[in-house]
Amino acid sequence: MRQRAEKCVVAFRTTAGAMAMEAACKGTGLPGRLIPVPRSVTAGCGLCWAAPPEAREALEELVMKKHLDVDGIYAIIL
Repeated sequence: MRQRAEKCVVAFRTTAGAMAMEAACKGTGLPGRLIPVPRSVTAGCGLCWAAPPEAREALEELVMKKHLDVDGIYAIIL
């Protein structure tokens, strides 16, 4: 069984927004991956970007710089 840990989760309104985030993160080398949205978070498309909590500031900067369409950024235990 996988150990639960805190993650920074970025939720999206659309699937296109989630795919744009994945491309932007891979292009800049930021950690994380697309996962189904946890029940504790609501999002329009059902996908979110999960990354280590220490990447939150860099993710927020990327979202603003690339004008990505996000629904919210959360810190949760997964």
